[in-house]
Amino acid sequence: MINTLLIRLKIWSQAFRYHFVPPSIFPATIGGLVSWAVNQTFSVWYFFLVLLGVTINHIALNMTDDYFDFAHAVDQLKPGEKNPYTGGSGTLTSGLIMPEAMFKAFTLLYCIVAIIGVYLGIRRGPLILVLGSFGILCSIFYTAPPIKFSHRGLGELGLLINFGPVIGLGSYVVQAQQVSIAALWATLPCGIMLFSMIIINEIPDLAEDKRAGKLTLIARYGTQAGVKLYLVSWAATYLVILVGALIGVLPPLTLIALLSLPLAYRSVKVLVTHYNDPQRMAPANLDMLRAHGLTSLLLIGAYALAGAVRGADGMQLLGVLLLLAAFYIPAALPVVRPVRKKEQARS
Repeated sequence: MINTLLIRLKIWSQAFRYHFVPPSIFPATIGGLVSWAVNQTFSVWYFFLVLLGVTINHIALNMTDDYFDFAHAVDQLKPGEKNPYTGGSGTLTSGLIMPEAMFKAFTLLYCIVAIIGVYLGIRRGPLILVLGSFGILCSIFYTAPPIKFSHRGLGELGLLINFGPVIGLGSYVVQAQQVSIAALWATLPCGIMLFSMIIINEIPDLAEDKRAGKLTLIARYGTQAGVKLYLVSWAATYLVILVGALIGVLPPLTLIALLSLPLAYRSVKVLVTHYNDPQRMAPANLDMLRAHGLTSLLLIGAYALAGAVRGADGMQLLGVLLLLAAFYIPAALPVVRPVRKKEQARS
């Protein structure tokens, strides 16, 4: 009985793809910290609810993507036949989870997110409802009909906006109850990096996406265009940070985020060499996740230091860091540890 339960939990954990959730956690944390550091206005309780909401929403997005890609005959490869960082969880294609069960699961999760959003909207202002509704709708209709953003070459841009400025600004508004150019600018790199992540993840899926009529940017313009987009998006990420610090929109300390550049460079280098071999390019996907995480954590660290210098509440910062650790560490473990020998052998 216990063994069966543990097996089911492991299968659902695989479906959650929690290691892809940090792109929601990071802009939410940065947005909250901008309010803490600049305005010295912050509530740990509201911050927890924001983290909980964006995390559940991202898990629901992952399963929604799996469900509708399976329904549209996209991502039909099973684990072991593909790049381990792309192509969905494999739980539907392997028959580990029935489509009906996954549909019920992500529907329930969206309902929970909606409840959190309504509560925050009532407590912190109607703009939260607007931003939250946009986020949920983008998550659902990324692959769901009739809109299917990802099938029309619009999914990448939608995720850039949603998983950067929208989440970041929403987190800031929950705390400060006003909008801020600084919060938008500080979280824009998160959105651009997610765009990079989507681009590199779409490259190995090109053939399957085209067969299923899923016209992503890569399916439309090809892998070589994808390599160029990947390079340009990483350059844009660092340019936004550099310009923001130089013009004073971001604290000068945010320049430490440029320390992730070697990881991004290594990812680009592997991609340029192996973009036609999904398994051999897997280390590029892994370095993408690592570079995204390091850049975001350095931005978080920069705002933590900037707020401390300004005399912001240290106990509130401790609460932020503890909650960040609780939500992020489970996602970070598969990324921080070395690639398994089995995956290395395939690459």
